[in-house]
Amino acid sequence: MEGSKESGAVRAAGVKGDRSYMAKRVYQLWKGSNRFILGGRLIFGPDAKSLIITLALIVVPVVIFCVFVAWHLRHEFSLHDAGYSVMAVAICFTIYVLVLLFLTSARDPGIIPRNLHPPEEVLRYDPSASVEIGGRQTPSLQFPRMKDVMVNGVIVRVKYCDTCMLYRPPRCSHCSICNNCVERFDHHCPWVGQCIGLRNYRFFFMFVSSSALLCIYVFTMSAYYIKVLMRENKGTVWKAMKDSPASAALMAYCFISLWFVGGLTTFHLYLIGINQTTYENFRNRADNRFNAYSRGCISNFLEVFCTEVKPSKNNFRAFVQEGIQKSVLHSERGGDSEDVSDNPRSKVQDDLDIGEDLLKISQRRNVDLEEDLAGRGSNGRSLAAEEVDSAISSGHRAPTIRSENRHAGSVRSGSWEIASDVLANSTGTDSRN
Repeated sequence: MEGSKESGAVRAAGVKGDRSYMAKRVYQLWKGSNRFILGGRLIFGPDAKSLIITLALIVVPVVIFCVFVAWHLRHEFSLHDAGYSVMAVAICFTIYVLVLLFLTSARDPGIIPRNLHPPEEVLRYDPSASVEIGGRQTPSLQFPRMKDVMVNGVIVRVKYCDTCMLYRPPRCSHCSICNNCVERFDHHCPWVGQCIGLRNYRFFFMFVSSSALLCIYVFTMSAYYIKVLMRENKGTVWKAMKDSPASAALMAYCFISLWFVGGLTTFHLYLIGINQTTYENFRNRADNRFNAYSRGCISNFLEVFCTEVKPSKNNFRAFVQEGIQKSVLHSERGGDSEDVSDNPRSKVQDDLDIGEDLLKISQRRNVDLEEDLAGRGSNGRSLAAEEVDSAISSGHRAPTIRSENRHAGSVRSGSWEIASDVLANSTGTDSRN
């Protein structure tokens, strides 16, 4: 299986220094923990190997059923050779379940593309989160951690994701296993090796419910074969089970499995009826929150089963722009001074904690201010200090951070860029000293 963890993709690039960058696709530079095969056409979770166990739990019992039960029932019905339909139904239904498993685990569950830089429009100075340097309280750059949005007439609070550098839409959550923000996040299912979200929830429910029906079918036909043996041998049920231990084992296996997949089917039927996800159900039950998404039982079922599956917001096979590719490679290499191969699961520099990055930038500016004050004396005030104070008093955002696609003449610092006006202030301060 072709992995796409970020460090592995960088090592595969074979690019050093200022040599030309090979054209790479999105899945090769993907920052999440997903795994891709067939050139990025299929996407799985990092625990995709668990699919082997799931396939074995489905296929092996069906093979045993076809060999030791269905084959002996081929002449047990009044119509000639009608018993072959017992085996045919089992095989066709198993194929149907496996197709649903594939549609659930091998597609984009609704991943929201992450931003290369934090949203500048919400960046602001926050005097309440000031830092004391040299006996002077100076404000720090902060992001609002929450935003209120209106959903069906109800105010819903959304959070800012430090890793993806975006405000999560309603019903979106960040999966710690796949390291992605997923729309209408339900849960991460280890049995299918994938997150369950907006684009694969329908197939997940159909997979679970179909697996429950397959368990009922195998259990019923195995019990019928036990009855046939009792009639032919005129014995007890225990003697019939002794004559066909495979039937007894299949009945026990299906009975246990039905408690799991049957209970899961019932639970998700309840969730669909009230238009909730598993994540919302547990969170709302703990916080006693109001469900703002329910539109009535019938409408809720129609929303899940009768609406068109939205297209993916990610084109994993698209080529990455050269500037973005260089940015990703530079951040993952740590400016050619760090080797991330020792910790392949570490986050890229672009995804470091936003608060820490902003604090460093603010401290860098504050140190320049303090040096300027020390050079002019305790009674002097530098132009840079007056600019900061005026920015605080007026409530306007200090234009010190730009994104690289807007300012080509800036100096880069990790995933951030410091604008030229800040550098000018810093240079002027040093020259005066």
